This record gives sequence, structure tokens and C-alpha cells, in this order.
Amino acid sequence: MEQSNGFPKCQKCNSGDLVPLSDFGSQGAAIHYKAWVCTNPECGYNLKIRNGDVYINEPITSGANARSR
Repeated sequence: MEQSNGFPKCQKCNSGDLVPLSDFGSQGAAIHYKAWVCTNPECGYNLKIRNGDVYINEPITSGANARSR
């Protein structure tokens, strides 16, 4: 597995890196590495964990219009 900056290369496109994303749970606790996404915008590969289930390649939408809770 080739690594350029400490992150694994995306195995789908072989040009982007997979970078981790974190989130906060319903009680406000940090959830580290909840998702991994490819840095290549044309690839869009993503892997997410939700309620203990793993989801691969769900549609990616912009969070720019999201409201704060």
C-alpha cells in the first residue's frame, strides 16, 4: 500500500488519498474516524459507519446549506 502523506491511497482511483472524518454523537461525544473519503473529487469513494453498520459509496452532498442544530 503506497502512502504519500500518511494516509492510504484510494484503491478505487489510485490518485486520491483516503482521509478520515469525525463527527459528534447525539450526546455530544466525539466520534473519530466515522467516515473515510477520497480526496479526488472525481472519484467520490467514501466509507461511513452509522449505528454500527458500514456504508460504501453513499451519495455525497454539500453541507453548505445545512442548518446548525
